[in-house]
Amino acid sequence: MASLFLEDVDVVGIESPKDELLGWLIEGHSYRTVVSVVGMGGLGKTTLVKKVYDHHMMREHFDCHAWISVSQSYNMMDLVRSMVKQFCEARKEFPPEGIDSTDKMSLISKAREYLQEKRYVVVFDDVWEIDFWGEIEHALPDNTKGPRILITTRKLDVANFCKKSSHVKVHNLQPLLPNKAWELFCKRAFQFELGGHCPLMLEKLSHDILEKCEGLPLAIVAIGGLLSTKGKTLFEWQKLHDSLGFELGINPHLAGVSKILSLSFEDLPYNLKSCFLYLGIYPEDYSIRCTRLIQQWMAEGFVKAKEGKTLEEVAQEYLTELIHRNLVQVLEVNFDGKVRQCRFHDLFREIVLQKMKDLSFCHVLSKQESNFEGLTRRMSVDGVSYSVLKEFEDAHIHSLLFFNINEFPISFMSKFVQNFKLVKVLDFENTPLDHLPEEVGNLFHLRYLNLDNTKVKTLPNSIGKLQNLETLSIWQTAIQEIPVTINMLHKLRYLVVHYFDEKMELSLNIIRGVQLHWSIGCLKALTVLQNVDANYGGVKLIEELGKLSQLTNLALVNLTRETGRALCVSIEKMNCLKSLFVSSINEDEVIDLQPISSPPKCLQFLRIQGRFAKLPDWISELQHLVSLKIYWTRLSDDPLKAFQNLPNLAELVLGIKAYNGEQLHIGKGGFPKLKELHLKDLSELNSLNVEKEAFPLLEKLHIGDCPQLKEVPSGFQHLRNLKELIITEMPTEFEKSLDPEQGSHYWIIQHVPSIFLYHKVRKGVYGYEGRNLRSKDLERSRSQTINQDDDNKNNISGDDISASVEKVEERGLGYLKA
Repeated sequence: MASLFLEDVDVVGIESPKDELLGWLIEGHSYRTVVSVVGMGGLGKTTLVKKVYDHHMMREHFDCHAWISVSQSYNMMDLVRSMVKQFCEARKEFPPEGIDSTDKMSLISKAREYLQEKRYVVVFDDVWEIDFWGEIEHALPDNTKGPRILITTRKLDVANFCKKSSHVKVHNLQPLLPNKAWELFCKRAFQFELGGHCPLMLEKLSHDILEKCEGLPLAIVAIGGLLSTKGKTLFEWQKLHDSLGFELGINPHLAGVSKILSLSFEDLPYNLKSCFLYLGIYPEDYSIRCTRLIQQWMAEGFVKAKEGKTLEEVAQEYLTELIHRNLVQVLEVNFDGKVRQCRFHDLFREIVLQKMKDLSFCHVLSKQESNFEGLTRRMSVDGVSYSVLKEFEDAHIHSLLFFNINEFPISFMSKFVQNFKLVKVLDFENTPLDHLPEEVGNLFHLRYLNLDNTKVKTLPNSIGKLQNLETLSIWQTAIQEIPVTINMLHKLRYLVVHYFDEKMELSLNIIRGVQLHWSIGCLKALTVLQNVDANYGGVKLIEELGKLSQLTNLALVNLTRETGRALCVSIEKMNCLKSLFVSSINEDEVIDLQPISSPPKCLQFLRIQGRFAKLPDWISELQHLVSLKIYWTRLSDDPLKAFQNLPNLAELVLGIKAYNGEQLHIGKGGFPKLKELHLKDLSELNSLNVEKEAFPLLEKLHIGDCPQLKEVPSGFQHLRNLKELIITEMPTEFEKSLDPEQGSHYWIIQHVPSIFLYHKVRKGVYGYEGRNLRSKDLERSRSQTINQDDDNKNNISGDDISASVEKVEERGLGYLKA
């Protein structure tokens, strides 16, 4: 109710979206258009649209207007009657005769007849049902007067559904920017005292409280209002900060926040409620890796099979729906459009934590709450000391996840295995765990085991007794060899391995594969198999891989000429393969992939690291390929000619020694969907020619370690969508040509918003520092610089250095990038 009657002076941060919406509604085409404002509950959709609706330009432009509150429970005929009556009232006319008693068909006919020659606008506020438009659209004629329908909704699918019969524009409403959030907070918390300003002693606590709101106007207004009733003391504000989650459930000032956010949860179908609650297991502000989350959902039994789809695909649909409902926030997206990292709003998490406790869904054992009594199926252990951990035992636990744990003694693991016989999910990622006891094989119900980034050195032979295991993730561990008993795990779907050696940490192009027995062909359920040492199993291993017809993701290292030939035969049998990474045993070893006559039709990600006698012809035929990375290939012919017509390619990397030629040419219309291009460590390249209308969508270009390339190519002025240009370790002449004041070629790239120049910090130190030409501020790479001797430093390439030169774990293709 309050959002409909706010004065302009009380509203903050809507100027830009208001102007955009007014433009869409008043200007543009004469046909019927649906404008949807989409966002999570409490983001201010109704407030924004009401200010637009009341704007004098709207009243002057449209013949008649109506505001309809829809919400979760509605009667369609009542909505249409109310709409027509408001239209008539706006024109000071009587409503059509018999409108209150007519049947549905007649009512829709009367509405159409009344609106047929009018420029009308109608707002449908708070729409929940996806097929709402399918019911109401017939009452809203598509005349040539420029009618507009404005919808507010929490669900992107509601907006998308309208596309079936109308032109649609979607505005995804964003949280308030920090400065606007602070302005709104101060208005509410200090509205009747202190001149609307925050006292200095409360500033830090105020910002800490405001951070939990994450730009959500509803929460800022409610919490600010609550604080306005409190004494302006550190004690009072600290108390609210520490108990905010509890206050959300009981404090009448915050009841509206809890109710409005909870509506989104209550609207979820049963299967998605469990999936959403599961997000509360992760700590506050945690970046959740989506593959990890999806595998956990599957292990928990939340994902139900659908005909013609894998469980992973169904789980991906679940996650997409939560995102479209604005319950999960996207942090990172792959080039294929799938979300890679996600999180959810801190306030949502506070509500979810309470619901988890009420439903005995999960208990979070943390520094703040280290005691637990009662029953729960799941336990999230976050940052507690070993003294707390060793006292904990509950035979009913089905899932156990550890976060921020500093100590894991061997004695604990033995006791742990004895106490948790029913466990299905075990997640030790990023813990100091260094030992798995033989007794782990007694955990018969275990479906998911995550040892990523632990110190475990060996897997016990008893691993083969885990007959229900579906996921085994041992990324960045000290495990060099997988026991042959793993071949007994016929339900295993996901096996990611990566041997991590601290001495080799900085040699980012050397992938240390894990040794696997050649008889792996019996694991028919495998969909993901990453970083296997092909040289250990040899040709027998490669031939066995051909039996794994369900593989979607395969990464092999240490290939030889012989195993490479065998791989061609096996790959032709992998019809489901979407991601392939192959690396030769060293940069001089030739691998011949030309014999693949029928490559996987759905291949989307391809990374090849090895010398080629000839570029395989089939690569240029991959219609679904979105990412292509090649290293060490030493091609003599311009590879861009072969790749430029790939219809869906969004990322291309020509890396270390990928091309030995002197010139690269991109013809007109080449690379229609490419967004990122990386050209690095091409020692002979001296000329790059970009024709007009090439790279129409290119946003990011990285050029590095090309010593013969002396000046900026003259075609870069055509790259009108380029947002970021990164230059790493390029010749002095090249960099001088970019100088905004004296550079002869600065005009070519003057339209690019961000241009970064990076150099190695200094001799004996690995790291980069640089500056943005737009600001000229020196900026050191955000990753720590690492002291090294000269020999090791020479092994490091500038592979995949981005504007922040950070080490990032690239799980999908099985390698580290800086």
